[in-house]
Amino acid sequence: MPIVFLVRHGRTTANSGGILAGRAGGVRLDSVGRGQAVRAAERVAGVPLARVVTSPLERCRQTARILLDRQTGAPEQVTERGITECDYGQWQGRALKDLAKEPLWSVVQTQPSAAAFPGGESLAEMQARSVAAIRRHDAEVEAKYGADAVWAAVSHGDVIKSVLADALGMHLDLFQRIVVGPASISIVRYGKHRPEVVAVNTDAGDLSWLRTVAPVGDAPVGGGAGPGQPDDPSDPSASNDPPAS
Repeated sequence: MPIVFLVRHGRTTANSGGILAGRAGGVRLDSVGRGQAVRAAERVAGVPLARVVTSPLERCRQTARILLDRQTGAPEQVTERGITECDYGQWQGRALKDLAKEPLWSVVQTQPSAAAFPGGESLAEMQARSVAAIRRHDAEVEAKYGADAVWAAVSHGDVIKSVLADALGMHLDLFQRIVVGPASISIVRYGKHRPEVVAVNTDAGDLSWLRTVAPVGDAPVGGGAGPGQPDDPSDPSASNDPPAS
């Protein structure tokens, strides 16, 4: 099955100001966020992407453009409403320090599956449509580009956390245990029998080693040897020389 990079957008003016932006327009990356997005793009540059899917909100589209600018090929570009930010309803645009005083805040922290934002959607609804969108694109990428394809989805913190919780088999009530920082990259593969979470919340390191990852199969007892490095001479897949006769 393909590999999907779950990329959170870089830091925004709302993030730095402690405001819950939600789906409000005009929320852009700040200078730190642009630098974070560039770093993420450089990490991904060594891995040809088949498709880049982005939330329609501007901060994600900015991050996606930076990823695309550093790709040597021409990945397919798709805007997907299914991975847009949670609809926070009446909470949108308010300061986090004020929201922390609301009774609903403790529900969001301790029992997210029961949290529904006034005038918006519930976290369970957000997870359902986000997971459905990610799995649909993953199946499309495999059908169009093959099982060894790599693609990226640029989305939001709570959305990515909910997708990771699903892939990990965690109840939504536990998803606040997952951290997804600005411009971080998490990596998932959806195997025939189960998803495989390769990485969570990474913000440093070259990702070209993913070119040597074997397809999802039975989990190796003891953890296995891990992937070979692309330039590792002991790795047969890394050599351009013909096999010895």
